[in-house]
Amino acid sequence: MADQVQTGENWRDEFEAFMAGMRELRQQMAETDHRMAETDRRMKETDRKLGELGNRFGELAEHLVAPSIREKFNERGYHFDDISQNREIDGPEGQCAEIDILLENGEFSIAVEVKAKPLERHVDQHIKRIEVLRQHKDKRRDNRRIQGAIAGAIMSRSVRNYALRAGFYVIEQTGDTVRIDTPPGFTPREW
Repeated sequence: MADQVQTGENWRDEFEAFMAGMRELRQQMAETDHRMAETDRRMKETDRKLGELGNRFGELAEHLVAPSIREKFNERGYHFDDISQNREIDGPEGQCAEIDILLENGEFSIAVEVKAKPLERHVDQHIKRIEVLRQHKDKRRDNRRIQGAIAGAIMSRSVRNYALRAGFYVIEQTGDTVRIDTPPGFTPREW
């Protein structure tokens, strides 16, 4: 009988120790949840700040490209009389496209996408922008020929070649001006 009483007391002690351990585990889990929530908040804030920084680099690249781009295309015989930046174009079915730099004359429109460091996906996205621009102009019976360009401060060889295969002019930052880089026999795509 004494063994049974002792076993019952041991059980109670073990149960209380178990419950204390469970309370401690719950407290640790709550602290971990709090830390994870704080880490998630900080990561979102870091992502937001990186996005803002990326936008600032893009704005800087636009400001570096815009002043000399008309001159460089005019040297190629285009003679653009109008240049606009950050031009929003309304397309069909509520589509909207923002063109970083739009050069225009009576015959041509060249839509330029400017990135600090362009990627292949930026080339693909720019094709879609130009398609919206074409639809916008068609709706207004504007028959100017549309061409495109990708400009960047840092341009990898693979992105440069990808943009050229897509029919885009490639504009690269060189010091305080830009250079339009086209290989021999290059013919720009027209929309």
